[in-house]
Amino acid sequence: MARASVTSPDHGADPPDGRADPPDRRAGADPEARAREVCLRMLAASPRTRAQLADALRRKDIPADVAERVLGRFTDVGLIDDEAFAQAWVQSRHAGRGLAKRALAAELRRRGVADDTVNEAVESLDPAQEEETARALVLRRLPAGRGADPAKRMRRLVGMLARKGYPPNLAYRIVKEALAEEGADPAAIPEPSDPFD
Repeated sequence: MARASVTSPDHGADPPDGRADPPDRRAGADPEARAREVCLRMLAASPRTRAQLADALRRKDIPADVAERVLGRFTDVGLIDDEAFAQAWVQSRHAGRGLAKRALAAELRRRGVADDTVNEAVESLDPAQEEETARALVLRRLPAGRGADPAKRMRRLVGMLARKGYPPNLAYRIVKEALAEEGADPAAIPEPSDPFD
């Protein structure tokens, strides 16, 4: 008995294996549905700022009014929260990378977080916690330079803290204290008026 071949009259139907093309790849897909899909996919991977999502929608050629509507709705339901993002970013990057307020603020601004939100988030970082983190960073790097010239060690350690956003006066004080505790000759430790400060 011959088996009849089955053909589908609907040429636009999903493939027989049940996998559909992602909505943003379908020709003529609803722009609002595409925008929601793009945002949900990005947010599922990691938290994002409103500006990051807006940039992604712009790159996907989502009309501005549609993007604004979708972003507004996501903000209303709490899927986008730049304040929470900024607070979490500050705590995470300070604990994980040892970044200070200045570096954290720069990173948040690059991600499109508003200045008021940035300022509020970085000010939540306790100055004592920031100082303790700077001290821990120096103590971790200190053994690697043993035997080197104290001035050279000072430059390297202060430079490391500066790249992480610590203010010069705090960086210098912490490095000087660490070198003195290690037994460096105080006369060999350069003053902050030196060119590397």
